[in-house]
Amino acid sequence: MMPTVEWKDGAVRLLDQSQLPEAVAFLDCRDYREVARAIRELRVRGAPAIGVTAAMGVALGAQAVAAQQYDDFAKAVLIICDHLAATRPTAVNLFWAIDRMKRVLGQLRGEPVAAIKRRLIEEAQRILEEDIAMNKAMGRHGAALVKDGQTILTHCNAGALATAGYGTALGVVRAAWEQGKKIRVIADETRPVLQGARLTAWELMQDGIPVTLITDNMAGALMRQGQVHLCIVGADRIAANGDVANKIGTYSVAVLAKAHGIPFYVAAPHSTIDLATPSGKDIPIEQRQPQEVTSLYSGPSIAPTGVEVLNPAFDVTPAEYVTAIITERGVFKPSELRERFQS
Repeated sequence: MMPTVEWKDGAVRLLDQSQLPEAVAFLDCRDYREVARAIRELRVRGAPAIGVTAAMGVALGAQAVAAQQYDDFAKAVLIICDHLAATRPTAVNLFWAIDRMKRVLGQLRGEPVAAIKRRLIEEAQRILEEDIAMNKAMGRHGAALVKDGQTILTHCNAGALATAGYGTALGVVRAAWEQGKKIRVIADETRPVLQGARLTAWELMQDGIPVTLITDNMAGALMRQGQVHLCIVGADRIAANGDVANKIGTYSVAVLAKAHGIPFYVAAPHSTIDLATPSGKDIPIEQRQPQEVTSLYSGPSIAPTGVEVLNPAFDVTPAEYVTAIITERGVFKPSELRERFQS
């Protein structure tokens, strides 16, 4: 797997996803503000990958803090945490990872600052390694839901590119493929930023997994024709009642799947489950720039100048449309999350 994010030579190295599929390029961030900018500009994206990157950003920023007294050092690191937390509002993994770094910082009061700096790097690396392990466990659980010969529809990108490695929804696909199941994937293009076209199709082709790209408005017709057997998507936040926030267009896929009697699965690690958020209506939805809609992936305008634009980056799929949620701990109904993930 090509690393999405890693700590390398004192910098946070990111696979620059804004340049895919035309070029494979890496971005070395040597300041936490560069990490924040990369998250905001979608150079790294996908809820788990954002979480890992934010943790790395905290560790990176801490290295440059000159203060030697704990209170002064901690104050500076918390400012770094706040800066990174302000990058994107919907993906809860971002806040989960930053909170974890804050807890480590708090536990190390009394330790030499140099030791705390090393420990923050270690914690960020641990978050990365745990994410890959969780994705592989998720893949094993989810692969049991996929039968030989089936076609899976996915929306946006929930693969290795959206995580520290292996993937959530595409982790399930990978695991099924590795088991020898002859499956194929239909990838929605995912307007307006085209993560399905640019990233999911590219990633699956790299692995030799059969993939067919469609526009977002083709999914219903293919379901009616019997060409889709199940849907698997990722998530950016899952509320306590099982409502799921994911890339805009996910809700439409879920409604279509239910209308055609097709299972609709969500694959996500426990860090995406937010028991502090009661339901989907409480999830903040990021609003992005209108240019993403009026231009086709940074190209010439495809809309009249001055037209009013709505560009929510995510939508919420109510729990009633979700067949099950695939996690590293097993596969659960949305109604079981509160009981299974209290601790």
